[in-house]
Amino acid sequence: MSEDRYCVIGNPVEHSRSPWIHARFAEQTGQPVAYGRRLAPLDGFAATVRQFRQEGGLGCNVTVPFKFEAAALADALSARARQAGACNTLRFDGGQVFGDNTDGAGLVGDIRAAGVELAGRDLLLVGAGGAAAGVLGPLLDARPRRVVIANRTPAKAQALVDGHATIAQGAELLACGLDDIAGAFDIVVNATASSLAGGSVPVPGRVLRPGALAYDMMYGPAAEGFLAWARAHGGIARDGLGMLVEQAAASFFVWRGVRPDTAPVLAGLRALLSAGG
Repeated sequence: MSEDRYCVIGNPVEHSRSPWIHARFAEQTGQPVAYGRRLAPLDGFAATVRQFRQEGGLGCNVTVPFKFEAAALADALSARARQAGACNTLRFDGGQVFGDNTDGAGLVGDIRAAGVELAGRDLLLVGAGGAAAGVLGPLLDARPRRVVIANRTPAKAQALVDGHATIAQGAELLACGLDDIAGAFDIVVNATASSLAGGSVPVPGRVLRPGALAYDMMYGPAAEGFLAWARAHGGIARDGLGMLVEQAAASFFVWRGVRPDTAPVLAGLRALLSAGG
């Protein structure tokens, strides 16, 4: 049986565990899927997608820093991708490109899996790039009390606030610079690429209430600095591995119409990483 080809496109991308996850999904569901990685030059995302399509690829995931470009490339967008203005999933329907965003559903599902409820809570979202844009709508759907978006460039955070004001569900939705964060929070989500770049945590420890959930959307070695910072300041640290598996399952459904069981795949992936694999 020939296999249908999918991949993840990003820069960097060599760290991605998506090929391992989708291989498990294919085994579990019996779907003929082959999934790889593609490194796109920073100025060559569209060309990389075009080349993959020409080679017979049927869809791809999109990671940093190309999620806004992916939305612009799509001929049609799902409602959640349109709201975000960013895509992490592309499906090639003949000559058309369909764009979706499964990041937010994956994040909210994994926060709840950690035993943390979002309703009525105060949340700090650090970053205003494609990753933040992809999760803000679903976070607001969960009805937190207050959401503050903090970014190095406050205007980008404000643009996210303006774009989501009509779906705030009664939440107080604010934007600010990284040095202007007021108060402390029950949940802090790091949606920046600072972890990948080996940078320091971009916010002070005072933003964490005692026992706050500190969630890095990265995982593995890339998240270790943020997780250590969270523990040092009294937070409950969680990496984005569960989000990764959940959003991957949603992407798999977009492509194949079949929804995999995520629990055994997440357990297997955590075991693999803990063994140094």
